[in-house]
Amino acid sequence: MDREELKKLLPHREPMLLLDEAASDGEEATASYTVRGDEFFLQGHFPGNPVVPGVILCEMMGQSACVLIQDAIAGATPYFTGMDNIKFKNKVLPGDKVVLKSRITKARSSFYFIKSEGFVEDRLCVSGDLSFALVR
Repeated sequence: MDREELKKLLPHREPMLLLDEAASDGEEATASYTVRGDEFFLQGHFPGNPVVPGVILCEMMGQSACVLIQDAIAGATPYFTGMDNIKFKNKVLPGDKVVLKSRITKARSSFYFIKSEGFVEDRLCVSGDLSFALVR
């Protein structure tokens, strides 16, 4: 999926659409975003030392997770219901391509629990357990 296809799936729009491309085989979703350096979230985080904020990395993981559950999302809006065990291991900087991987760990009715990780090259930068409610 490119950005235009992602817009058909995700409710996010610029500047909050934080994926450039994505794919899913039904078991795992893989998505990516290249940090350009001119994003709104880098303007003040931190002047002279731009680092992608952790909350933005969590949002990237969340959007990647939604690609994984795309069939269930039809006609619903996915809302975060929790983020657990979030770990930040390495910085993400302008010019970095973040590759996100997500896998379902449990699903119950309209609730999904997903393990997600974000890498730059082969370095783990962020990981966590996410949960979502699909609201119709």
